[in-house]
Amino acid sequence: MRCVIARFPFELTKSGVLESMKGVKPEEVLGESVIIGRRSYPVKQVGQVITRQDRRDFSADEVTRAMAKLGFTCRSVPRTVVPTRAVDPLQHASAMLGAPLAI
Repeated sequence: MRCVIARFPFELTKSGVLESMKGVKPEEVLGESVIIGRRSYPVKQVGQVITRQDRRDFSADEVTRAMAKLGFTCRSVPRTVVPTRAVDPLQHASAMLGAPLAI
């Protein structure tokens, strides 16, 4: 499959990606990831290995699109819900009036 990553065309195949990632130790996944074989790799690490380019030269979206088209499972950053703290009525009223001015 032909795809463009960082303005350069690449001819990628699923078997070629599997071969390129063989023996590569996965880094810690902090963002988007791609599952290759039984391992989960950061998208930027996969992009660096298969393109031999610096990670700053391409976006994670470019690599994610290419890997998804090849049939790999891609995972995005899980969105966590931040719990909101309940404000008691006195704090709410105080916030509405504003903070006192320091003289």
